[in-house]
Order: sequence, then structure tokens, then C-alpha cells
Amino acid sequence: MGYKLLLLTAFIACLFLLSFRTDKKKKIVFFGDSITQAAVKKGGFIDLMQTMLQQKGIDQNFELIGAGIGGNKIYDLYLRIENDVLVKKPDVVVVYIGVNDVWHKASSGTGTDFDKFGKFYDAVIKKIQNQGAKVILVTPAAIGEKHDYSNTQDGDLNSYSNWIRQYAATNNIVLVDLRKIFHDFSVANNPNNVAKGILTTDGVHLNEKGDALVAEELWKVLQ
Repeated sequence: MGYKLLLLTAFIACLFLLSFRTDKKKKIVFFGDSITQAAVKKGGFIDLMQTMLQQKGIDQNFELIGAGIGGNKIYDLYLRIENDVLVKKPDVVVVYIGVNDVWHKASSGTGTDFDKFGKFYDAVIKKIQNQGAKVILVTPAAIGEKHDYSNTQDGDLNSYSNWIRQYAATNNIVLVDLRKIFHDFSVANNPNNVAKGILTTDGVHLNEKGDALVAEELWKVLQ
């Protein structure tokens, strides 16, 4: 009788402890430029992903954190990674950068040289991995939406995207190839070969369809 009472007491104690247990949320940080900065707003791709989590009833298991700053290039990410990413102790970091590194070469002369881009990029990824977080890489989607590669900076953007693809493959890192995804979408949905208005407002920043597409593609790898 005493043995059964002891087992019952132990069982009740376990239930009591479990009732106070709090499972740690998975933290996912989205690290990038103005495209990521805007993604936390209503209808942005991070906001849309939060809605996806709610619809599936699992939003309490995840914390989505936007860490985008307008105008940022890869070396800006390197300089602020400690305070804006690592201090949050993320489980996953989505690195979506590269547009300004190319775009600002022509617009302001402050872009990032190809060789320097790779060095800073590798340093950023290693800092994240050294803390134990998983990484998802994203290629820069577009600087102009013409699908015949006649956008002014298509050559550079393709080169930088190819570097990211090779880096992801060499280091066995998950890649969301928005550069290819956006191009394929434009081929199928841009019959007049216009430079903006398909997935972007200005050839770079996402419109409603662009945010929805990015949310969908990121969701495929995050879920």
C-alpha cells in the first residue's frame, strides 16, 4: 500500500512540474537591408509568415525577428551582427543581402567590390555558425524586372548571386534562390518585359505579390 502511495505521489509531483514547464521558442532572425526592414510591416513577408504560423496553430513555438536596415550592404551586416543578431541567440538566421552591394555601385559609387563581398559574406556566416545557429542564404532578387537580362546591372547581380549559390553548395547551406525564382516568375508573368510592377514597386523593393512569393519560398525551407 505504501509503495503505491509513493508512486502516486511521484506521479502527481511530475504533473505539477510539467505544468510549469515552458518550451523555448525557436528564434528566427531575418538579417538584411530595407527589403527585410519593410517585411515586418503589415503585408510584409515576415508578417505573412507570422500569419502562416498562426493559421497552423504553431505561432507560440516560434519568434520571428526582423533585423533589416535600409541601405545596408554586406559589410554593414558584419559590423552590426553582434548587437542585432548574435545577442538574440537565434536558432536560425536568414541572410538576405546583396542588392545594395551591386545597386549602389551605379547610384552612388558606394557598392561592394566582388572580392570584398565574398570575404565579408564568409565572415558573417562563420560568426553565425560559430554560435551554433543554422543559416539560410537568400540570393538578391532583382534590380529591374526585365527578364531578357537587359536591366542595367543584371551582369553584376548574376555574378554576386552565382557566388552565393556556389558558397551555399560548397558549405552545405540551405539556399533560397530568389534571383532565379524572380526571373522565372517574370518570364511567365511579364509579357511586356517591363522593369517594375510585377513583383516590385520600383524594380527592387517588394510589392504585395513579391512579399507573398518571398514568404511562400521561405516557408518551404523553414517549416
